[in-house]
Amino acid sequence: MIIVIKNNSEKKQLDNLVRWIEGQGLRINLSKGENTTVLGLIGDTTRVDVDLLNSLDIVESVKRIQEPYKNANRKLHPEDTIIDVAGRKFGGDNFQIIAGPCSVESEKQVIGIAEAVKAAGATLLRGGAFKPRTSPYAFQGLGDAGIDILVKAKQETGLPIVTEIMGAEHLDKFVDVDIIQVGARNMQNFDLLKILGRTDKPILLKRGLAATMEEWLMSAEYIMSEGNKKVILCERGIRTYEHYTRNTLDLSCVPLMKELTHLPIIVDPSHASGISRLVAPMSMAAVGAGTDGLIIEVHNDPPHALCDGAQSLRPEQFAELVKKLRLILPVVGKKEI
Repeated sequence: MIIVIKNNSEKKQLDNLVRWIEGQGLRINLSKGENTTVLGLIGDTTRVDVDLLNSLDIVESVKRIQEPYKNANRKLHPEDTIIDVAGRKFGGDNFQIIAGPCSVESEKQVIGIAEAVKAAGATLLRGGAFKPRTSPYAFQGLGDAGIDILVKAKQETGLPIVTEIMGAEHLDKFVDVDIIQVGARNMQNFDLLKILGRTDKPILLKRGLAATMEEWLMSAEYIMSEGNKKVILCERGIRTYEHYTRNTLDLSCVPLMKELTHLPIIVDPSHASGISRLVAPMSMAAVGAGTDGLIIEVHNDPPHALCDGAQSLRPEQFAELVKKLRLILPVVGKKEI
């Protein structure tokens, strides 16, 4: 249920209404915009008398919400959520580029790539320390040592770091990680999502291989319902019958999710296509669709990469792409990176 408060309402009146609602055993998501204050009621609202609420002087309108996700719902939070990650802001008119290798292979490799992507315009560094692979015989990442290398690259370049968590047992290793990524395979690992919801770390939540937008938002809801509102959504392609690309990039979800939720959404054109030559056009298309950022795989030697070399850009290719993106960003109302 949503209660829209009149602009001229007094704080005392609002406080009294909040206390009364909480007395009904409900939780409140209070969203204050420039012109509107909205109370989102979370819980069993069937006991609430809508006519009584409508009769109050401070109430503009009351609406019931049908969607099962409440915290992530734009109806309860009309303004875009802005998530600050070490000075890099996601959401609103901000735009960020996360770039780096699919997997951490060595200190020299990661720091070299970090320096190159930062010089080109990347604002955060990605790199996989723990790698979920379809085959148990494929390279699984360096684990804890990989995180240590990412932290070293962060110290050397100043770039905040993004890396994926595989299980809650690794959480204590992520103290110095700036954004914890939840991969597509873990999007519905609800126990993990609830534990991450009790942290204060921004969470990058990738869409599942065959997840609907509502299922994706419900996964975000698991995190937010535990108290952590710092969720960044990531479209990384979904599985369809098409076999010419690794996945099918669903760019239609970007404007649609902008309508459904206030959370920032970024796009991963590398995993979506699986083909390096498609990364640049898909990145530009994603910016045109309104994405709040991109996460792109960059490797200094793709043919010899231990993971996903076929979809990785070389540093010089990444630099050329950023130049093109800077031409598009002002057209869609985004700040230049």
